[in-house]
Amino acid sequence: EVHLVEAGGGSVQAGGSLDLSCTASGFTFRYSNMAWYRQAPGNECDLVSTITFDGNIYYTNSVKGRFTISRDNVKNTVYLRMETLKLEDTAVYYCAVEGYGPPCSPYQGRLGSWGQGTQVIVSS
Repeated sequence: EVHLVEAGGGSVQAGGSLDLSCTASGFTFRYSNMAWYRQAPGNECDLVSTITFDGNIYYTNSVKGRFTISRDNVKNTVYLRMETLKLEDTAVYYCAVEGYGPPCSPYQGRLGSWGQGTQVIVSS
């Protein structure tokens, strides 16, 4: 069973920082491509960043230079360091592993569990 558990969200003032983590189990993490998505109220699920098993990284334009994705293949954890947070970063953040989804959608069943997300609120 695949399990993804996000943590680290919270409330922060604009300009502040937060560190998100996603602990994974049930699959070969070190050979898997991981991603962070987010969904703001009333908005679609948006891709934030990806990191491949061999370290290739992508960021959506709106977070370039402010967010940093990383992974620890020993701890089976993917991280998202968020700095200089803006009001528009407010959303529920979800991690995802390639092949399991759809992202931003909670799932709990015979395949495992994922998609619970962690709330990030940025205030002025």
